[in-house]
Amino acid sequence: MNNIERRDRGLVYISDDEVFEEQKIARRLTQKLNTADRADFDAIKAIANELIKSADNEAFINPPFYCDYGTHIEVGKNFFANYNCTMLDVGKIRIGDNVQLAPNVAIYTAGHPVHPATRNTMYEYGIDITIGDNVWIGGNVVICPGVNIGSNSVIGAGSVVTKDVPEWSIAAGNPCRVIRKITEADRDTFYAGRKIDDEALQDIQRIESEADDADRYPTAPN
Repeated sequence: MNNIERRDRGLVYISDDEVFEEQKIARRLTQKLNTADRADFDAIKAIANELIKSADNEAFINPPFYCDYGTHIEVGKNFFANYNCTMLDVGKIRIGDNVQLAPNVAIYTAGHPVHPATRNTMYEYGIDITIGDNVWIGGNVVICPGVNIGSNSVIGAGSVVTKDVPEWSIAAGNPCRVIRKITEADRDTFYAGRKIDDEALQDIQRIESEADDADRYPTAPN
């Protein structure tokens, strides 16, 4: 097998000239994205959707943004990534619908062997990462290789996610741990238990009712 085949099968591989040729495509597109007029939202969106695979071609990435390939990133509908996001997509990064990434989120499928003698041979690896629907990732979060984050969960700012996070969970810390489950009691709050005012709450209820979208406006389990 060549190193591209090894990489794509989840085996250890070396970044040789053929691998670098693939990376050049993403390098050119990220440079185009990162030097675009920051006020030209349509151009930014067009470049972002050329770079990554989006279910609705409506993904929006606030530059700067960095990745290795772009073609190994798949996002669902209504995807948003804020400033300075890095995705090392040696392995696949699969992201569901309605996912929001705060500034400085880092998603790393890539890694290197622990033993220095093995690591110095230049062999490396990539292990897939999956993020479900309706997930919010806080600022400065690092997601490590092989992690799966369940749908409808929130990862607190500054977390280092080394293990899977179940659905409907608030998780935070280094290493990241589940703090509690998300319930229907959270539906009318916005920060640290603060209640949403009546005017906004009525508007939220109207939007949910008109949308009638169970995937985007799910009901939390008891």
